[in-house]
Parts: sequence; structure tokens; C-alpha cells
Amino acid sequence: MDWKPMKSIGAGASEIRVREESGAYRVIYIAKFKEAVYVLHCFEKRSQKTSRADLELATARYREVLARRPRL
Repeated sequence: MDWKPMKSIGAGASEIRVREESGAYRVIYIAKFKEAVYVLHCFEKRSQKTSRADLELATARYREVLARRPRL
């Protein structure tokens, strides 16, 4: 139940936050399109702040989804 919108990635992007004994994990996804839920990036958190590389990768994949998704 721990999630937040990721407006810095793009409109409709969200992040699920998972905390377990083994560590903290994140899933960044888009669920605003009819045809699919697009998972942009999954990773293990190793610091308090999400790394720039993780954010840049998710943003690049967001743009790629927008460019390649079927026009329904």
C-alpha cells in the first residue's frame, strides 16, 4: 500500500515502495493506458535518495513507451 506519484518521470508514472528485512525495493510504472501496465524500472534501494541514474533510466523508458505504444 506504499506508493507515490512520480511526476518527475512523467504524467501517470508511479512508484511502489517495498520494505523487507532483506532491503528496500522500488518499482516505477505507468498504469494509465488501456492496453497495458508498463513497468519502467525495478531496483533495490541502497540509499535514502533515489539515484540520478535510476531516475534517468525510468524517464528514458517513459519516453520510449510514449513513442512506441500502439495508438488505439
